[in-house]
Amino acid sequence: MLKGKKILIGVTGSIAAYKIPFLVRLLKKEGAEVKVLVTEAAKDFVTPLTLSTLSENPVLSGFFDDSTGEWESHVDLGNWADVYLIAPVTATTLGKLANGIADNLLIATYLAAKCPVFFAPAMDLDMFHHPSTSENIRKLRAIGNILIEPKEGELASGLFGPGRMEEPEAIVERLSIFFNKKKDFAGRKILITAGPTYEAIDPVRFIGNHSSGKMGFAIAEVLADRGAQVILVAGPVNVGIQHKSIKRIDVTSAEEMYNVCMTEFLDTDIGILSAAVADFSPKEIAKEKIKKKTNSLSIDLKPTKDILAELGRIKKKKQFLVGFALETENEIENAEKKLKNKNLDFIVLNSLKEKGAGFGYDTNKITIIDKHLKVSPYELKPKQAVAIDIADMISELKSN
Repeated sequence: MLKGKKILIGVTGSIAAYKIPFLVRLLKKEGAEVKVLVTEAAKDFVTPLTLSTLSENPVLSGFFDDSTGEWESHVDLGNWADVYLIAPVTATTLGKLANGIADNLLIATYLAAKCPVFFAPAMDLDMFHHPSTSENIRKLRAIGNILIEPKEGELASGLFGPGRMEEPEAIVERLSIFFNKKKDFAGRKILITAGPTYEAIDPVRFIGNHSSGKMGFAIAEVLADRGAQVILVAGPVNVGIQHKSIKRIDVTSAEEMYNVCMTEFLDTDIGILSAAVADFSPKEIAKEKIKKKTNSLSIDLKPTKDILAELGRIKKKKQFLVGFALETENEIENAEKKLKNKNLDFIVLNSLKEKGAGFGYDTNKITIIDKHLKVSPYELKPKQAVAIDIADMISELKSN
């Protein structure tokens, strides 16, 4: 799948740079055309001569080429590539990428690139777990860059944990999958809900939950990549998404989400309701902030409209509907009841008992139960990989 693809690799000053010659060799073996950029610090870990020999192209480092007397055009490099892979990415470069600090050719090219950008962090355990690292990764992903997550293992410091750059073979496979994306949802219109809803108590306070929206956003991105036109109805979340095939509609309350879904579902082929919609909302919303006058406060609640049940009720024969269930006890039994009562084609079961799954995590562990009560459990995976599993199940069941 990589034959003829133009792959630009940006290398930074990490010990993991020793893997890049192997990566270049594998890419060339697959028929890709490869160019390499290096920072000055990267030269301490891998020589430009090695990389230029393997890539069969000059290795670029600065804005000015002393050998030719010409400026290197970061714009031309960004336009040349089908994919820009920055690997390994140090904590320093990660911060510069996230904040647009273009003090070298690698980052200037990143800012000029019109192609998809993959980035593969590599750093020590404590650096990887630092809040600034997490925030910089979040910012890069939010604007559409694709993370190649580091793996757990023994690090250069002697510590053990996440921070090892992914192996060259796995990176090549990831790029191959990217260029060989299925388009099995081409021509399909898909409604997806994501995130929580906030039910106002007064102008300041609300009833809500811890849903981050990450799972629904990952599903939207995967299906859009596979050809679908996606309507993404998002509750209050701090997640960004950029895709020409995704129309995002932001809502706050369950009532707002209900109204949008009832309108949009009428002409969609598939509905995937992953949002964590509040089950109750206050009967009355105070016009002013409620003051603390006593040691107790009572709020009368009313049930919110059941969006999933209503869509299941009006679902046409050719429409396909997927729901989510988050359970803490009798998980399979409760999920099966929801599947039947709401006329779903399958349900995705999440468990709060699973470490690394549920609200807030970048990973999830699901079980899919179809309308014939076939139970398909999956291992703990990044939510992007979980989204692919869900998309594959929809594709499989709709083709049967």
